[in-house]
Amino acid sequence: MDKFLIKGGYPLAGVVTISNAKNAALPILAAALLTEGKTVIKKCPRLEDVTAMSGLLRVLGAKVKRSGSDLVVQAAGPLSGFAPYDIVRKMRASFCVLGPLVARLRSAKVSLPGGCVIGPRPVDLHLKGLQALGVRITIDGGYVLADASRLRGGTIYLGGPFGSTVLGTANVMMAATLARGTTVIENAASEPEVVNLVECLTRMGARIRGAGSSRLEIRGVERLKGCTIELIPDRIEAGTFMVAAAITHGDVVIKGLRLDHLHAVVDKLREVGVGITPVGRNACRVTADGRFRPVDVATLPYPGFPTDLQAQLMALLTLAEGVSVITEKIYPDRFMHVAELARMGANIRKEGPHAIISGLPKLSGAPVMASDLRASAALVLAGLAAEGETEIRRVYHIDRGYEHIEKKLARLGAQIRRLPDDQPIPQS
Repeated sequence: MDKFLIKGGYPLAGVVTISNAKNAALPILAAALLTEGKTVIKKCPRLEDVTAMSGLLRVLGAKVKRSGSDLVVQAAGPLSGFAPYDIVRKMRASFCVLGPLVARLRSAKVSLPGGCVIGPRPVDLHLKGLQALGVRITIDGGYVLADASRLRGGTIYLGGPFGSTVLGTANVMMAATLARGTTVIENAASEPEVVNLVECLTRMGARIRGAGSSRLEIRGVERLKGCTIELIPDRIEAGTFMVAAAITHGDVVIKGLRLDHLHAVVDKLREVGVGITPVGRNACRVTADGRFRPVDVATLPYPGFPTDLQAQLMALLTLAEGVSVITEKIYPDRFMHVAELARMGANIRKEGPHAIISGLPKLSGAPVMASDLRASAALVLAGLAAEGETEIRRVYHIDRGYEHIEKKLARLGAQIRRLPDDQPIPQS
């Protein structure tokens, strides 16, 4: 295991290019199971989650290889319908193989993904949607056993207590592409990553209408073919670097992003006092000077403020001049980073799904522990702004979703190093 050592207080400056989206890559990798042809995923990021999903596809019988920056998948068969616990437990998105497997093989046995440090995320909507397509579902020994002699279209409502489900929409939509008849998904997720998956499936020969809306209509086809698909830019990485530029009072040009995927984020950061100026077609300049203003924000399904940027915004608001309130409406228990930010001097009080942040003039470097992917990013951001040194352990979490984040930050002037976990911190 590795750790980061960050010496804070250095404004970031320069140009950074955003990688393509992990959250788009994973369901598209699962979609490759729907066809015997080759699926070429252009500019697929080198991330631990991508490596894990690639490993699962290999276990299922697919061939996966790197070709430069691209990932090439071919599931010509024979395929296995068994996705074991030891792999699926590592990453929730692995459960997305269930829909493609039952559509292609008519049966599958996939481990339940289990809980998560950010709170329980049940798969009941995934199973409800597949059952509406005629899949017989039983749960035994921690596994979902799915069986269907023939998938048939149906109308499915995928609403849950916290809104639409991104992975559930992906799972059901992928299965529906090979179902007989027409499937309608009401309250479908409209995230850009879902739209990217629709683009991939359409290139494979699927017939899907309504991408980007809450209503998807899928007309089943007999078979799908291989395709080449380019992933969208990672809007969460883009938002993270926006906050990095702001929290260090820097001046950074972020290239390769889609500002139209970040309206809620840009709006909230401008409210805080961050300058965000479009530069050309797919870039923006982010600047910040002076103290930050407090804001209230609630996480919501797209196009609302994303839960995956909640922790990063919280790090910024610890330095705002006043009291801010963050309400987590997607995963109400997603506040594991609060205690670690408090170790750095942050004044945060948690009340149910709310975090009340009383801003302070500064943070102080401290040893902290990363608990999940986005919490890791928040601690890195706090460390960039803090006085003194911050040691962040368990940074394998951040490697799941950020491609070489420490190298990108270092090129912008951050004093950040990756060290083996057991290496003593050098005395200055």
